[in-house]
Amino acid sequence: MIYLIASDIHGSAFFTHKLMDVYQTSGASRLFLLGDILYHGPRNDLPLEYNPKKTYALLNMYRDSILCVKGNCEAEVDQMVLEFPVLADYSTLFLEELEGRMIYLTHGHHYNQDNLPPLKQGDILINGHTHIPVAKKENGFVFLNPGSVSIPKGGWPNSYMLYKDKTFTILDFEGNTLLSLTI
Repeated sequence: MIYLIASDIHGSAFFTHKLMDVYQTSGASRLFLLGDILYHGPRNDLPLEYNPKKTYALLNMYRDSILCVKGNCEAEVDQMVLEFPVLADYSTLFLEELEGRMIYLTHGHHYNQDNLPPLKQGDILINGHTHIPVAKKENGFVFLNPGSVSIPKGGWPNSYMLYKDKTFTILDFEGNTLLSLTI
């Protein structure tokens, strides 16, 4: 099984096209979005080809494959145009191949590696929000952040994450591996 995990699209139709191209060619069965889908936010510059209408139209084409959590930029009005749920604060997954470890998906503005949700040793926290990729094991937990699809920070390129065979790999849109972590 392959999953595509992305965060912080911020209304960029340009990078939404690139993300959906990756989704189609990667063999991923699901796309997990970690929030901040349509609005760029008051602290960010406009991303390349900022067009929330095109962005939601592209994403709605894949509505049956998307699991999304709410970012700090989501609002009820976003749910009126997006045809998949976007207002859950978090979601959890349990994959047999990860031997009972819980994967906790959230945007990261409430729960993150500095303010943990209810996790047990060995569990996996995946969040966005910072726009900076992370893939590390620390203090008995696994912390992952795919970075930002459209507005990367900290000198990192635009990025996303793939999960396959117990390995989380963060890549740029040229296919270069930025970080990788095997569980």
